[in-house]
Amino acid sequence: MTAVRDALHFPASDSQHIEGYLPHDPPTSPRSHQHVSKPFVTLTFATSLDSQLAIAPGVQTALSGPQSKAMTHFLRSRHDAILIGAGTAIADNPSLNCRIEGVGGYGGEGLVGQPRPVVVDPHGRWQFSEASKVMRLAKEGKGKAPYIVTCVEPSNTQRKILESVGGQFLVLGLSPEDIAASGSSWHIILDALAHRGIKSVMIEGGGFVINDILGPGPAYSLVDSVIVTIAPTWLGRGGVQVCPDGGSERLPITRLKDTRWIPLGEDVVLCGRPNTTLR
Repeated sequence: MTAVRDALHFPASDSQHIEGYLPHDPPTSPRSHQHVSKPFVTLTFATSLDSQLAIAPGVQTALSGPQSKAMTHFLRSRHDAILIGAGTAIADNPSLNCRIEGVGGYGGEGLVGQPRPVVVDPHGRWQFSEASKVMRLAKEGKGKAPYIVTCVEPSNTQRKILESVGGQFLVLGLSPEDIAASGSSWHIILDALAHRGIKSVMIEGGGFVINDILGPGPAYSLVDSVIVTIAPTWLGRGGVQVCPDGGSERLPITRLKDTRWIPLGEDVVLCGRPNTTLR
């Protein structure tokens, strides 16, 4: 088989350790089109030894080594959607696609195995263009165009760019303050995605989204699986930290159960499930 440019490979010898933490039905399942009451939610991110996601706010910081990076793309291939916040979209200009060998655009047919990007952008801050990576890859058939969850009506120009490559604005009946309130809107966001046939969501960040999900509100109970890559590096003070607000009366804030530690190159991956009985 001819190698596909930019395609990544994640061996079965590594993926077998993660399978138990993934959605039961892969995106290619015959049930893909069916509505579910709540999508399966995986929270995943890469962190330094001092729990930093980035060296500074708005600065893209590479933490994952080659093997754990391939794992991330493997995880994307096993979810219907990947979700980030507007801040990450603005700072990183991300591709939000899957490059695992054999998915659509990387040796496979159509867009099979490609997740749907979802950007939570309540204030309409993300001013994307036709040159944005996610839009360009959608146009090239190497990824899907995003759904943008917002509380404000987009401009005609933005709507035209997004819809021309197959994306949609999901204008929810919420105020930006509702979405900013910790955990209060995640049920509504996930329900809107479920109504569009999305039955598994991989939440990738950034810091605000991760800390909001892990915080004292009801959002944590929506998480089914947590997969964290820990890189052998310190980023120091001033970075974007995984440090959810635990309130004044609840310790410990969270704890995982059914945990497994998986070495991948120089990184280590922690898999687990939320233990909501401690909340």
